[in-house]
Amino acid sequence: MTANAVRGGESAPTTSPTALPIDIPYRTRLSWGLGTRVVEDLDADRLCRWMGDGGWALAVFRATPETIVIRFRTPAGRELFYGAEAAVRSAVRSRLDATASWRRID
Repeated sequence: MTANAVRGGESAPTTSPTALPIDIPYRTRLSWGLGTRVVEDLDADRLCRWMGDGGWALAVFRATPETIVIRFRTPAGRELFYGAEAAVRSAVRSRLDATASWRRID
């Protein structure tokens, strides 16, 4: 998302930070309602959890044998959900392992 900010009389484009701490290939943004239902109502299996500096959190759940749901929680408690192929799970893990500001908690 891009917005214009006025600085010294000139417009300068600004961008909001990306929602996820890493690039996850082939992901689809899920609505909050659908993500919550998959994770809570259908009792999806939690595969792993990560904590980031400043209170950020990320969890990966198995929705089906072929798909995962990634829940990203902000320090304010806002939850964002993404769906992805189960095959990207190892990429998520290795990318978070390589990021110093994130640590695996289970």
